[in-house]
Amino acid sequence: MPSKRHLRWAAIPVIAAAAVALAGCTPTELNGYLPGFDESGIPATNQTERVASLWVGSWVAALVVGIITWGLMLWAMVVYRRRKGQTGLPVQLRYNMPIEIFFTSVPLILVLGLFAFTARDQAVIEEPHADPDVEITAIAKQWAWDFQYEGEAEDGSDTVWTMGIQAQTDADGTVDEDQIPTLVLPVNERVTIDLQSRDVIHSFWIIDFLYKKDMYIGHDNSWSFIPTREGEYKGKCAELCGEYHSMMLFNVKVVSAEEYAAYLDELDAKGQTGDITDAYDRLANSPGTGPANTTEEEH
Repeated sequence: MPSKRHLRWAAIPVIAAAAVALAGCTPTELNGYLPGFDESGIPATNQTERVASLWVGSWVAALVVGIITWGLMLWAMVVYRRRKGQTGLPVQLRYNMPIEIFFTSVPLILVLGLFAFTARDQAVIEEPHADPDVEITAIAKQWAWDFQYEGEAEDGSDTVWTMGIQAQTDADGTVDEDQIPTLVLPVNERVTIDLQSRDVIHSFWIIDFLYKKDMYIGHDNSWSFIPTREGEYKGKCAELCGEYHSMMLFNVKVVSAEEYAAYLDELDAKGQTGDITDAYDRLANSPGTGPANTTEEEH
């Protein structure tokens, strides 16, 4: 039987090899091949690392369970294989209480553990900013996006907006990026995005931000975060919403505070001011308020 000293010496090259392998990993690999990190590992928002850690931790737990399961399967196939001269079935084990308890308790612990970590992280991510630096309303519609940048005046006179159209393609199916709606965000500012729908259920998803929120008519959601890296990102609807769901795209630009202020001034100069949250909503009445009033003459 090998001594403990020999085992320690044997473990050194294994540990060294693992350290070298991890050191050679890129930020993408270290974060579970998820988007949202640049080449130096800087996340897109203050929440991106939290989501990536939950993802990687879940996969590590699943991998450990898989290795144990595959190992036990292989061990059973080798140890209890039919040998030469054997006939009939091997000895059957039924109603083994310790094994039954093990098979029930371990999956239960795993599920409860994953639930606890998910609930913990989701509670932090869903925590709204009490006093956001920037408040924006993102309005989904079949099949495009409107973005309203809320002002501070009570009458909404300093609120500005953009209205988008669905993605347009050429004969080859290439999307015209210049016509895709664009959401502009200031870097390192506390942003709250209020999410509304004009018609059916949609889902607001900025891919590199690693989070998405559903949008329902009559029930508004919101999402608070801090963009931490300037750049351009892709967004889309993540809920099947009709024929042109795949064309419901938008771009996101995270810019400096100065560029963000200049962009709002540009929209104001174009006359794109005022509140548009109720404009062009498809349903005449909100859910639960009863049918729209009609008369026989209207029919």
